[in-house]
Formats: sequence, C-alpha cells, structure tokens
Amino acid sequence: MTLTSTLAIAKNSLYAAQAGIQVAANNIANADTPGYVREKLVQAAGPTQRIGTLVTGTGVMIKGVVREIDEYLQERLRAAGSDKASGEAQEAYFIELESIIGELTDSDLSTALTTFFNRLHDVLNQPEDPAVRNMAILAGDVLTAQVRSLDSRVRALRKESNEQIIGDVDNINQLVKQIAELNVRIVEVEKGGYIVSDAVGLRDERDLALKQLASLVNITVHEQTNGSVNVFVGGDYLVFDGVTQMVKTVQYADRGLISVELRLSRSDGLLRVSSGEIAGLIAARDDVLGGFLDQLDTFVGALINEFNKVHSSGQGLSGYQELLSEHAVADIQLPLDEAGLAFTPVHGSFQVEIHNRQTGTHTVHDIFVQLDGLDDDTTLASLTAALDAIDGLSAEVTVDGQLRLESESPVLEFSFARDTSGTLAALGINTFFTGTKGYNMRLHESLLNDASKLAFSGGGIGVDARNGESLAALLTTPVESTGQVSLSQMYERWMGETAQASALAQAVAEGYRSFHSTLEGEHLGVSGVNLDEDAVHIMVYQQTFQVSAKVISTISELLDILTSL
Repeated sequence: MTLTSTLAIAKNSLYAAQAGIQVAANNIANADTPGYVREKLVQAAGPTQRIGTLVTGTGVMIKGVVREIDEYLQERLRAAGSDKASGEAQEAYFIELESIIGELTDSDLSTALTTFFNRLHDVLNQPEDPAVRNMAILAGDVLTAQVRSLDSRVRALRKESNEQIIGDVDNINQLVKQIAELNVRIVEVEKGGYIVSDAVGLRDERDLALKQLASLVNITVHEQTNGSVNVFVGGDYLVFDGVTQMVKTVQYADRGLISVELRLSRSDGLLRVSSGEIAGLIAARDDVLGGFLDQLDTFVGALINEFNKVHSSGQGLSGYQELLSEHAVADIQLPLDEAGLAFTPVHGSFQVEIHNRQTGTHTVHDIFVQLDGLDDDTTLASLTAALDAIDGLSAEVTVDGQLRLESESPVLEFSFARDTSGTLAALGINTFFTGTKGYNMRLHESLLNDASKLAFSGGGIGVDARNGESLAALLTTPVESTGQVSLSQMYERWMGETAQASALAQAVAEGYRSFHSTLEGEHLGVSGVNLDEDAVHIMVYQQTFQVSAKVISTISELLDILTSL
C-alpha cells in the first residue's frame, strides 16, 4: 500500500461525498415538483488489490444515480388513476343532469305535470267557463315548454361531453408524441442500457406523461431493456419500438347528435377503452345522458299518445269546420299499422258526428278500422274513402300523405267519439298534444286559438264532461300501452332510477378516489422526497467530505516530508 493509492481512495471518497450532497440537494430542491421521483446515489466498494501478502480495498466507487421507485406500484397507480378519471367523469355529468332535472323544486317537470292535471280538474267544475279552460290550456303549454327545455338542456350537455371527448383525443396524441420523443432521449442518455445511472429527469418527465395519458385512457406500459417503453390500449399499441399510432375521430349520427367514435390511425380499428376519462365521457354521453333522453322520449311518447287517445274521442263546446292530420304516411296503400306512424293504431273503430248548428240535429257514423292482418286491412286510402262517404264531410289525402277533412256546409261541423282503435291519435286528429318526442312536444294550435276545442264532452258537442273526467284522471290511471302502469308511476320510477344511478356513480367515484389516494400515499412513501432524511444525508456526506479532505491534507504533508528527506 502506498501513499498515492491512499490519496486515490480519499479522492474517490471526496467525489462520492460531493455527488451525495448534490443528489440530496436536488431532492430537496424538487420536493414540490409534480412527478418528481426521489433520487439515490448508488455506491459500492471498489475492487480489492493485493500487495504482497495483504489484500486491501481501493475505497468507494460511484455506480450511478437511480430513482427510488416501485414499478409495480407505479403500474397499479396508473390503473387506479384511469378508474378514478372514468368514475369522476360520469359523476360530474350525473350531478349536472340532476341540476337540470331540478326535481323537488318549483320548476321541475313533476310540478308542471301536477299543475296541468289540477287545471283539468278545475275545468270539470266549470266546463263552460272560457277562463278556466284557458288556464288548463296554458298549463298544458307550460308543460310542453318544460319538456322541450329539459330535452334541449340535456342535449346541450350531451353535445358538451362529445366535444370534451374530441378535446381529450388531441391531448392523447400530444402525450403519445411526447412519450415517443422521451423514449429516444432516454435511450441516448442511458446508451441503450449500458449506463448504470437512470436518465432521472427524463424518466420523471416520461412518467408524468404516462400518468396523464392513463388518466385519459387505460394503458399498459412495458419497459424494454434499452430504457424505452411500449404503450398499449386494449391490445392495440400507441407506442411500440419507436413507432407511434395516433387516435382519430370518426363522426356518426346517434339519437340526434353528431357523435364521434375513436379509431387508431394505422389499423383503423376502434380504440377499445374500459376506463380513463375518455371511457367515462363516452358512458356519460351514450348511457347517462343518451339513456335519460331515451327515457324522456318514452315517457313523453306515452303521455302524448294516451292523452291524445282520450282527447280525440271527445268533443269540445264547438266542432270543426276543417282539420288537417298532424302525421303523414309514406304509402297510403299500406295498412295503417304498417304505414310508419309514430303511434300504431289497432283493430277497432271510431265515430264521426255531423252537427247542424241551424237545426240542432246531428248524425253519428261508425268508421271501422280493420287491422287484423287480413287482406281488407284499413289503409289511409280506404279510411279516406270511408270518411268522404259521410254526408256533409269531405275527405282527401294531401300530396304530403296527410288526411284533410272539411265540412261541406258552413252550418255543419264535425266531431269525433269513442275511438277504440287509436287511429285519430295516431294520425293527429282532434288531439291535444302534437309531436312524438321530448324535443317536438307542443300544444295543438287549434286549442291555443280556441279554448272551446278542449274535448271534455263524451256524449256530443258541449253535452257533458265525461271525457274530461277521463282526461283529468289519466295521470294516475293504469294504461295498457305501459303495461298497466300509470303515467305518474312511470315518471316516479324514471326519476327514482335516475337518482339511484346518480348516487351509485358518486359512490363508485368516491371509492375510486379513496383507493387512488391510498396508492398515492404508498407511492409518496417510496418515491416522495423526505426533507428530514435528505437533510441528514447532507450532514453525513458533509462529514465524509471533511474527513476525506483531511486525509488528503495528511497525505500531502507526508509526501512533503518524504520529498524533503
């Protein structure tokens, strides 16, 4: 052993202490840096040497600077981040939806429904009072406006979710490009795995990009021996051996919205996502909001059809001089139950009453609707011919496929009764509501112009209020088309299911947050900066540095003595 070899040992110790102080100081400086992973100086004893019969060490050797990280925990944390982002996306849209519904407030749909049917009950007490009739019609108009507003606001929210998906696709592509570029830089710095040290700052940057990507889509990450990573989603790659595959959007129509589906740029296959914000947004758009609109249309369709079937079978205080059916058929020679009407009529009949205002006389004509699947099934053409054959009534089919009815004399007016087939409601004749779904539900224009057309009579024009009793009780009356469930029960079930689904989504999101927070704590315990610990490391390395410097100073003095001999 020589003084020069001892001097080399002290020098290596000095360098190691200097590097240790630098690593600890870097940790402290980045204690609040997002995505930073604590670094550690890796040291090892130097190789031994033989001097005569002695085997001695050669001091300390710096092997590298590596990150303190648990890769398995990191993968679990990314997966938990995907689940959390998916759950929170659905939770957010459920909260927005509940705010729009506004249930149990003065402006919710149930209040408008209750007010409308209460006004119908008021008409029963004073069926000939124009003011009371106008109040009922106004309440019906408010109800339709409430339905359209609800439909419009949910559709706007659904469009917003679709636009958010498009924005997230741009973020995905930027992150994929960033990860691919970082792969190249890391491989260059680490020399394809030949350098022991990690490209610490670059790896932190890549991990942060992977974390952000995982919050958007569920990814699987495989690290290669050269330091690069391959990134997969649902079996398809986004980054693989230096090749990237971007995500593109393809438009398609879905329930009145121009939606987008996500496809891969190279394979053109669907991007199969099961979690992440993208999956949550797709579920919110298609299932939460789209499903709510489907239920709204189902309820509104049932309300329109059932109310119109009762209303079209009654008479107001006055009859009609002319009427044009709201709904048209594409082929007037097809049976009515196959003609594409939104509401399908059934086998049955209805009555047409012709009233002479001068003489006070009226005649009743039975119109049979054959819809039993035989050759003589009723078509719009045959129905028109049967109506046109009634004395005092003219009937024709317009070029648009609508049925037009006109009185043949100014003193004659017509009305309808006892429709067991639902044909009048299906065609939109003598109806209260127009439209078929939430977005186009309105009050019939004839009622807005003339409150006397409110069909409360069941025994002739202005005779009684029997039909009004059925209309006023319809909200709580079980109906066949809904499986003997009343409209009020149907509404309560719908709102209950929505509230239950919202509560479940919020509970699931909270569970995901809690689990992610637990993993985040474990991750910080492994990879987070501990200021106290690094401060102790600096003091230890400082003492090592001072002692090593003292050894160098002592060797220098000894060498001076030797050279002076």
